[in-house]
Amino acid sequence: MARSSLRERADLVDRFRHYLQDHRLPRTRQRDRIAEIVFASEAHPSAADIQRTLAEGDDHVGTATVYRTLELLIASGLVRAHDFGDGFKRYEATPMQQGGDHGHLICVRCGTVVEFTNDRLERMLPIISDEHAFVHQRHHVEIYGLCSACRKHDLEL
Repeated sequence: MARSSLRERADLVDRFRHYLQDHRLPRTRQRDRIAEIVFASEAHPSAADIQRTLAEGDDHVGTATVYRTLELLIASGLVRAHDFGDGFKRYEATPMQQGGDHGHLICVRCGTVVEFTNDRLERMLPIISDEHAFVHQRHHVEIYGLCSACRKHDLEL
């Protein structure tokens, strides 16, 4: 998710609170903090990253609480989980006003994840679908390779 404004993040937290209320689930400070961390992240944090950020802020939240809250965020539709093949899930805010799909470039060495959009790719999907008599509804693009920093490191060796 691209960097969001404070107002957008506050709106997402508010939407999560409404989800909890609508489902008669308790709203806790820990759940709010976990949601805030995910919504504020420019990266795709793992549960361990979220727990580390909580601990740095003197918020001691159990691992089970982090995972349960992440599952609630996913169920609310405000967060999406990704498995980039590094042995754990990473999480990304998916606000409804965020237009369009995006793909991910994943470095197989350092694990860096870069989001991208490509208009040509988006225009090609219906064409490819039509060629195969298929009705396109959604897609998921992940490209694995080496990031520029890792490639640069290889050249320096």
